[in-house]
Amino acid sequence: MATFLYRLGRWTFVRRRLVTFLWVAVLAAVGVLAAKAPAAPDDGFAMPGTEAQKAFDLMNERFPGGHADGASARLVFVAPSGQKITAAPNQQAVERTVGELAGSEQVTGAVSPFKMPGAVSSDGTTAYATVSYSAKAGEVSKTATDTLERAAQHGRDAGLKVEIGGTALMAKADAGGSSEAIGMALSAVVLVITFGSLVAAGLPLLTAVVGVGLGMALITALGSTLGLSTTTGTLAMMLGLAVGIDYAVFIVSRYRAELAEGRAPQEAAGRAVGTAGSAVVFAGLTVVIALAGLSVVGIPILAKMGMAAAGTVVIAVLVALTLVPALLGFLGRKVLPRKARKARGGAAPAAKENGGARWARFILRRPLAVLLGGVIGLGVLAAPALDLRLGLPGDESKPTSTTQRRAYDLLSEGFGPGFNGPLTVMVDVKGVADPKAAANEVAKKVSGLPGVVAVTPPMFNQAGDTALLNAVPATGPSEAETKDIVHAIRHDAAGLKTATGATVLVSGTTAMNIDVSQKMSDALLPYLAVVVGLAVVLLMVVFRSILVPLKAALGFLLSVVAALGAVVAVFQWGWLADLIGVEQTGPVMSMMPIFMIGVVFGLAMDYEVFLVTRIREGYVHGEEPGEAIVTGFRHNARVVTAAAFIMIAVFAGFIGMSEPMIKMMGLGLATAVAFDAFIVRMTIVPAVLALLGRRAWWLPRWLDRLIPDVDVEGSKLETPAPEQAPVRESVTV
Repeated sequence: MATFLYRLGRWTFVRRRLVTFLWVAVLAAVGVLAAKAPAAPDDGFAMPGTEAQKAFDLMNERFPGGHADGASARLVFVAPSGQKITAAPNQQAVERTVGELAGSEQVTGAVSPFKMPGAVSSDGTTAYATVSYSAKAGEVSKTATDTLERAAQHGRDAGLKVEIGGTALMAKADAGGSSEAIGMALSAVVLVITFGSLVAAGLPLLTAVVGVGLGMALITALGSTLGLSTTTGTLAMMLGLAVGIDYAVFIVSRYRAELAEGRAPQEAAGRAVGTAGSAVVFAGLTVVIALAGLSVVGIPILAKMGMAAAGTVVIAVLVALTLVPALLGFLGRKVLPRKARKARGGAAPAAKENGGARWARFILRRPLAVLLGGVIGLGVLAAPALDLRLGLPGDESKPTSTTQRRAYDLLSEGFGPGFNGPLTVMVDVKGVADPKAAANEVAKKVSGLPGVVAVTPPMFNQAGDTALLNAVPATGPSEAETKDIVHAIRHDAAGLKTATGATVLVSGTTAMNIDVSQKMSDALLPYLAVVVGLAVVLLMVVFRSILVPLKAALGFLLSVVAALGAVVAVFQWGWLADLIGVEQTGPVMSMMPIFMIGVVFGLAMDYEVFLVTRIREGYVHGEEPGEAIVTGFRHNARVVTAAAFIMIAVFAGFIGMSEPMIKMMGLGLATAVAFDAFIVRMTIVPAVLALLGRRAWWLPRWLDRLIPDVDVEGSKLETPAPEQAPVRESVTV
């Protein structure tokens, strides 16, 4: 592979104008297709195989026109202190507010609390009105939301306290923008410091933008055909930018190192692509494996996000292998600092000691102590993960500055905490001799369960074969006691089926959240087995070793569990919560563990491949194991550190967002990358390699014969040296 990539690097360097033109042409063509492509369908959020989804689908079938999947708003009214909401002036103000919404854009129904049983609190101070919309959550028009907020303000002007809950104000998914711009700016600063050259810093940013632009344009162009929406592309944009910068950085860094050894620019480009490019290929494959593995979870939107992001990573690899050396052909030695360009050989001698080499020698002097310190430190940080509780945070986790959170609190005060998460119990009585008796028996059974404070009378559909009833728990939606009630109803369903002939299903937002969390928990081990297993096999091919891939996988698991521990400590236990603006503790987002594994595993293996391939390169070329570690760190520690800082800065930027789930993702990903890059890859890995010595590269002979030799360290480029092709285009010096 190294030989093939070496030739590819030299060819693209020579044919730089043709290669650059082809990339620009492809980007323009796909951009035109994306501009003309029809709008992609809505993602939706389906959970195939869960009881909540089955009940939801049956609800849409049996209650046609009910807009079960449409957005809704809940206006919460509280009377002035010392008054009742049922007092004539207050009641009139409520009726006027609700009346403004009836018949407005996208509204299919607006029901006054005084016409709906149970919509006024027992103390008479609080009431709520429900507004239904034809559009889905996140798709309600600005005109409709403006009308909703204006009506609420009119209620406030009349002296009432009015807040808005529900899904109608849910913002449409943001495809990116400011966060990516901040990430690019921080990346530029880190790259300038790392390379000491604006030209060298700008090249990775430029090629990353090209790769991400092409990937997002393809997602848009194929959106209607493959069902890929802007939400699907969110992960693709974030990871495409991350790996696009990383891959270009490593090739540019190796190119600079080759120039420093006195090689001509064309030869330096060929060797950079042949060595660092080989690492890019296998690092990219590990990321693709991690992302494609999301399809085993069984959640369609997560599988689409993974496949779309994997496609963008493939594009980033192709850009790094072809467009980067082509642009290096235009720049020549301009990627070096000014002082280095003035020297005939390029830069300072490659053997000069630097911070990376000194750090490696420090670890070599006391590897066991460093290893134990790193493992124990991460183990302590991981301890809170033992108390991990999964869920989908709702309005209760939003900042108190939002109307959704204030509406949630007012409903909890007026009706009890469980009122914000009622359970929808569907009773399928099709074919039952006495449907009403069966539905009433179900309602009686549910109302008698511990923790259930109220059950609404069964409401039948027009055909009379399905009934709905709402069960209000005494505890909030994310509490463990509410989860127990859902399991209790489902446990009693078999007995009710035998006694009445009715099929009982539990749905609603709370039940769906419980099912999502359970499905994520069930999928975690299979996902880990698929992703880590395939990656270990791939790394075995790269490093021709058994122990090095196993060490890489175990180190990754340690860093991810430690990052989950940090997330639990902050978002579940409340440690340092005020510092980052977490106003309400609660369960960890159910998708967080799998999402972190998919994203961080790919990035972690990037750093593993780039760092350890350079160590193996030194070992294969005759250096002692300890000296090979120093060589690898001398050449690659600085650039791995820069790549990690870039990713940490990008992810940490999300911590400042107001949305709690995005804040949680930002903290989790930033800490995971920090732990993995600096504690695992830069500390534990060299310590383990130092303790193993030559045994680190041991491979049984029978396995050595079976595994293909991909020559990722580029040993075939040393002897004999390939004949240098003539330069057909001038090179900027």
